[in-house]
Amino acid sequence: MQAVRGSRPRGLSRKHREWIAASFFLLPDMLGLLIFLGIPMVMALGMGFFNVDGFGNITFVGLQNYTAMFSDAQFMGSLRVTLLYIFLFVPGLFVCSLFLAILVKQKIPLVGVFRSMFFLPNVVSLVVVGFVWKFLLIDKIGLINQLLQMVGISGNSWLGDPKLALGTILVVTIWFWMGYYMVIFLAGLQEISPEYYEAARLDGAGHWSTFRYVTWPLLKPTSFFVLLVSLVSAVAGSQGFDLIFVMTQGGPANSTSLGIFYIYQQAFQFGNYGYAAAMASFLVVILLVATILMFTVTKGGRFEFD
Repeated sequence: MQAVRGSRPRGLSRKHREWIAASFFLLPDMLGLLIFLGIPMVMALGMGFFNVDGFGNITFVGLQNYTAMFSDAQFMGSLRVTLLYIFLFVPGLFVCSLFLAILVKQKIPLVGVFRSMFFLPNVVSLVVVGFVWKFLLIDKIGLINQLLQMVGISGNSWLGDPKLALGTILVVTIWFWMGYYMVIFLAGLQEISPEYYEAARLDGAGHWSTFRYVTWPLLKPTSFFVLLVSLVSAVAGSQGFDLIFVMTQGGPANSTSLGIFYIYQQAFQFGNYGYAAAMASFLVVILLVATILMFTVTKGGRFEFD
């Protein structure tokens, strides 16, 4: 009996079995990330030190591609456009999506229909969205300008004027994405216990005070996630290429040429793959630094008591 009590059970413990099972579940995703993301990123980083023309000619040039980008006026201009795009896109998307989430959380008639309508653009391809909006914004004969002329407002060249093109792209982009981020905010709002709102109501708090002292603090993790994802999307997201490629081709006068679009031009239009890889690596480093700063300043969106 003592021998039986003193012996240890054979086989793996429950903790180890769960760890092995979790590893097998994660393995396909990890392999996919490694093959389709990790390896290409390492190859792109290495390619930045070579002159690659796409025809098998590869020449080691060291830091030449990285030094050339800082004297490239068009690349510097694309970085300025990207920064302006970020400062307008991220806050605009945040405010619009949060407003929609608060709106559709209310107990109003046909709220499910409104939620579906706001999310509907996300089921359509960005390329299709770009072509539709380009058709609506055509000078003089576009539907938008015709509607404006009906109320006595002269139409504008929304995609042909350097002063209006980037703003127009931003409006279309925010319109497309706000339904998606609305769902994220709505999930965060539904996690807030109704007891907090009941306590605020009993204390005589109004709508603004309730939002400021109850909703906003408890939305910290969700807000951080939205800011982080929208920042990455602004720098390297699909809308930064698809909509611009379809609607403006980076024009007019490079006013909508974001960094990611200029990298595409250097790689696939001019065949400067090494130079494009160096610029892409530079953007990744900038994005990594910005992400680290966000984590440091906001503490990853954690609550005060964490």
